[in-house]
Amino acid sequence: MTVSRLLVTDITLRDGNHAVAHQLTKHQLSVYAAASDAAGVSIIEVGHGNGLGASSLQVGEALLTDAEMFKAVRSVLKTARMSIHVIPGFATINKDLRPAIEAGVDVIRVASHCTEADITERHITFAREQGKEVYGVLMMSHMAPKEVLLEEARKMEQYGAEGVVLMDSAGAYLPVDVREKIGHLAAGLSIPVGFHAHNNLGLAVGNALAAAESGAYIIDGAARGFGAGAGNAQLEAIVAVFRKMGYDTGIDLYKMLDAADICERELVEVMPSAKSTSIVSGLSGVFSAFSKPVDRVAKEYGVDPRDVFFELGRRGVVAGQEDIIIEVVRELAEKGARDE
Repeated sequence: MTVSRLLVTDITLRDGNHAVAHQLTKHQLSVYAAASDAAGVSIIEVGHGNGLGASSLQVGEALLTDAEMFKAVRSVLKTARMSIHVIPGFATINKDLRPAIEAGVDVIRVASHCTEADITERHITFAREQGKEVYGVLMMSHMAPKEVLLEEARKMEQYGAEGVVLMDSAGAYLPVDVREKIGHLAAGLSIPVGFHAHNNLGLAVGNALAAAESGAYIIDGAARGFGAGAGNAQLEAIVAVFRKMGYDTGIDLYKMLDAADICERELVEVMPSAKSTSIVSGLSGVFSAFSKPVDRVAKEYGVDPRDVFFELGRRGVVAGQEDIIIEVVRELAEKGARDE
């Protein structure tokens, strides 16, 4: 099953916040959002890398409040809809979600670990009751077989989600994995399916294409691949490749290329790439945003970060369990000392 029209979501101003420790400024947010809007992008996601209400010592404090980020982006949008990433636990309904809606957020994407869709029910239901466009998101989706993913996606559909996006949060997928899982969900759901790629193994754009060819309607991308770890599927490349393959994204290629140039000039400090630790992160199936803390703590204790990633993968560690990084590093350091 394939679709000819695709809904491309620009996640540069949310996933890209991971790449700069959540320190995007008002100017950076507004100048890029205006360029993406001018290119004809339908949905622009904004916020802390971990989403609404996530700014904290544990996962990183943002330079701006959620409200400040929303205002900076909302003020420049002419046609694009503003989207947020919402993880129940980080974001509460009354403290975070209700004010976000009042601030002008148009699209709510409610996310959970791929086997925990139950926690999204209240947030999805509330957002739909407010008349908002709502999607479910299954993170770290490489950790569950297609049958379980379909079961969890059906829960989100039952709660009122208007589509479900599979996130390859660790950049662990090969194209064959994408085809298997996206195809299974597309055949088993009555709502659209989406895909969110990371580039740890250098396959993000190819995986996005495999998703579209397997029935995905929603495709995420970030300008210059600006995102956690090795980055996301490069948005301007997605637009170009999909155009070549005959898909309609509704995005002006030249203007998207211009927006990507603005992103590189105004937002990117270090260009995302599939570095050694990113590749190991993808192989081990560990959340892409763990790259920086793993590198930092491993260096402090004199431990090989590659060993840390494989041990984190063996333990099935997921986002929100950053404290386990230190535990693993200390254990590896003690083992190394005993073996000397």
